[in-house]
Amino acid sequence: MACLSFAGQVWNRVEKTCHHLPIVLNTVLVFSITAEVSYLVLDEAPLQLDQKKTQWSTVWKTVHLLAQYFMLGNITWNASLFLKTNPSIRGVFLGSEAMAQGWRYCYTCETYTPPRCSHCYDCKVCVLRRDHHCVFFGQCVGHRNYRYFISCLLFMWSGLLYAVVMNAEVFIIILKEGVTLHSILLLLMPWIMLVSGQVTARAFAFAFIADTCVLGFLLVAAFLFFHLFLLLRGQTTREWYSIRRPYNLGVLGNLRHGLGARWYVCWLCPLIPSPLPGDGIHFQVTGSLEPEPNRSR
Repeated sequence: MACLSFAGQVWNRVEKTCHHLPIVLNTVLVFSITAEVSYLVLDEAPLQLDQKKTQWSTVWKTVHLLAQYFMLGNITWNASLFLKTNPSIRGVFLGSEAMAQGWRYCYTCETYTPPRCSHCYDCKVCVLRRDHHCVFFGQCVGHRNYRYFISCLLFMWSGLLYAVVMNAEVFIIILKEGVTLHSILLLLMPWIMLVSGQVTARAFAFAFIADTCVLGFLLVAAFLFFHLFLLLRGQTTREWYSIRRPYNLGVLGNLRHGLGARWYVCWLCPLIPSPLPGDGIHFQVTGSLEPEPNRSR
């Protein structure tokens, strides 16, 4: 019994560590990219030495750094509010409409849940207007934290786009000798080049972060535009495969419902108040909620 108890404690600690590991890795990557781009702005750019005291002036560097840290501040702030905002049904009075259309009984939480609410087996609770469980943050995207999720994606995308542009010099330097086996391996597999002693740690760091910026930009862009597409259609990730859109309120209505009353400006700063028009329990229905007929022959 003692061994089983010890094994259970070890497993719980491992589970908690794995739960926070994506957040730690994301934080390290974001601040590493920020530090590398800051170094490029302050010391490396531009490529020609005779331009460093003319075109690349102190004012220009200051503008770059302010823009960079504005994006970093919005990423970290929105991510923090996303994690602090509880999207679940805990502490929410669901009312007495258990038999209304769209309500279902959750046998895990042992309660009736409203439409668009579903149980997350990672968070171990039902989430209001659940979109999906974000593995990068270790928390579900739901009714109350959806705004911070979208804003964080937006600034991550813009920040990575900026980092890719700033790292263009790194790619130019690597490919300056031509498209050789050495340059291709340095771009695609910098770890192998470092372990084999073909490049210095400094060259590896620049190549690795530049590769991370490109891959991160493509990944975040796919997530961002997919979720913007769903937002404009009034759907969640769990509803996007359906032809019917019973909660579609039109483009402006969907933006207001997802981002709040000040949807047009709230993305600039997470401190801008933008109250949501709904409560995540009751929804204006504009179409049929009946399940789609089976199309199989």
